[in-house]
Amino acid sequence: MCGIIGYTGPKSVVPILIEGLKKLEYRGYDSAGVAVVNKSKIQVRRVKGKIIGLEKNLKLSPLNGSYGVGHTRWATHGRPCEENAHPHQDCTGSIVVVHNGIIENYLPLKQKLKEEGHTFCTETDTEVIAHLVEKYFQSSLEEAVQQAVQELEGAYAIAVLSTRDLGKIVAAKDGPPVVVGLGDKENFVSSDINPLLNYTQKIVFLEDGEMAVIGTQGVKFCDFKGSVLEKKVEHITWSPLMIEKGGFKHFMLKEIFEQPQVVRDTLKGRISLDSGKICLDEIGITPESLKDITRAVIIACGTSYHAGLVGKYFLETIARVPVDVEFASEYRYREFILDEKTLVIVISQSGETADSLAALRAVKEKNPVSLAICNVVNSSIPRETDGVLYTHAGPEIGVAATKTFSAQLAALALLALHLAQVKGKINEKESLSFIESLQRIPHKMENILNQAKSIEELALEFVSFSHFLYLGRGVNFPVALEGALKLKEISYIHAEGYPGGEMKHGPIALIDEKMPTMTIVPRDGVYEKMLSNISEIKTRDGYILAVAFEDDEEIKEKVDKVIPIPSVHPLFTPFLATLPLQLFAYYIASKRGADVDQPRNLAKSVTVE
Repeated sequence: MCGIIGYTGPKSVVPILIEGLKKLEYRGYDSAGVAVVNKSKIQVRRVKGKIIGLEKNLKLSPLNGSYGVGHTRWATHGRPCEENAHPHQDCTGSIVVVHNGIIENYLPLKQKLKEEGHTFCTETDTEVIAHLVEKYFQSSLEEAVQQAVQELEGAYAIAVLSTRDLGKIVAAKDGPPVVVGLGDKENFVSSDINPLLNYTQKIVFLEDGEMAVIGTQGVKFCDFKGSVLEKKVEHITWSPLMIEKGGFKHFMLKEIFEQPQVVRDTLKGRISLDSGKICLDEIGITPESLKDITRAVIIACGTSYHAGLVGKYFLETIARVPVDVEFASEYRYREFILDEKTLVIVISQSGETADSLAALRAVKEKNPVSLAICNVVNSSIPRETDGVLYTHAGPEIGVAATKTFSAQLAALALLALHLAQVKGKINEKESLSFIESLQRIPHKMENILNQAKSIEELALEFVSFSHFLYLGRGVNFPVALEGALKLKEISYIHAEGYPGGEMKHGPIALIDEKMPTMTIVPRDGVYEKMLSNISEIKTRDGYILAVAFEDDEEIKEKVDKVIPIPSVHPLFTPFLATLPLQLFAYYIASKRGADVDQPRNLAKSVTVE
């Protein structure tokens, strides 16, 4: 994600842009910049790193202007550096663009523009937008943007200004959010509402295919073909905290629904459907070092541990590397056996988890190759590992991890494919097949979220139960663990996750009409085994729910209720099977009146042992 802020009005523009960027910093961590118009000149300041660096730059070299735009970036195309930071300019320096999203066809556009004489200065996909606007500019910035966006493919939110058409900012949306704030002789554009709350409660939300021409005297709305639109003005009366929830009752529910985009964001810029290659140059560990890896150890806690268990299947199946998954709190006290050919992967949402950090520091004495999978840039664990693979989940407010779990799965799948390619364990055809499956997952996740109402209705039937059993086999055994964890941590219902094959080694003694069982039963290599487990439960009067592929007619005859999910490559079932379990737990907890976002006795980041 990236964050955009723009302002036109009588106030000093730079403080407004900087304040807005600070409220958008969760959307981008690696660089920031502003562009302001002073009379007929554009002045630009950009820095690598966080917004505090931009503030220091502006104190040393102040800017003054009547209007401008700002941007905070999370790199997708082009490494994090000042050169690749936004805003970007055209050949003449009279047009600047800030952009959130990804331009999928930027390479052919870039090649065509080069052939037409345009000179490029960065590695980003965004720069093609500036040159396209330059190409089509005659007298109206609005018309030039309308023509430019006709050539763009992908998902984008942009804000553009030019000294050749003074006094306006043109914003356009096709995918990422754009909100316009309407003030008294001042107007705003932003990636979300928070930066605008101190200035106005009158908000307009752009839809895909819409533009806004923002000036001090007013705002004009139109579509990409120039047809003028009458937009509804929303009068926002919510508190800032409520705004952040985006209309959802709880942060947890909002974050569950964000997962398709989170997976997209974690994958984008790292995979190629043309070559089948995984691009993880960012992680800071050379292919030569990874090529010599003979074993991996994953260290984590809680939900991150469950993601690690799924990652074990990814790495062993795709990269053919043996993997051990360890609780960080236990591993640090072990006589662990490691060497320089072992890859130690530490998974932590916050990057500050005390047990995981302590385990990392302990294992470093054995000199393994170490890699962090983390959601918080420059937190402690990434600073102390040889490399880091960041998830692009954005801030997660709900204590019960949801979207960060999906982001960790995406990162682990990328790592498995990258390691397989480096070690020569996978050919191009196989790689492309996995990548194509991964690319389809966000859309399939959206299909599941569209069933939320039916999952809520099902969940409400189980509000009064006190115990639950979750069963899965193979790669879905960790999903059973995660489903049980979600139910127990937010609803306070006792729940246990087990491998299906272990049921008859103890848990079957608990089965009766008061002990429902949630089973994860995709059509995979252990499907028949799971049906056998289901039969054993049925003969003991157990009530069975099943998460199963939507085209599976056989399962409907064997269980009491089915929660359907789209078919997917069996190895990637956890991406889909987890969502209904999160929703199931959420709706039960919400109905029971539990504090869903802040469950008792739990903290978001465990920073003490």
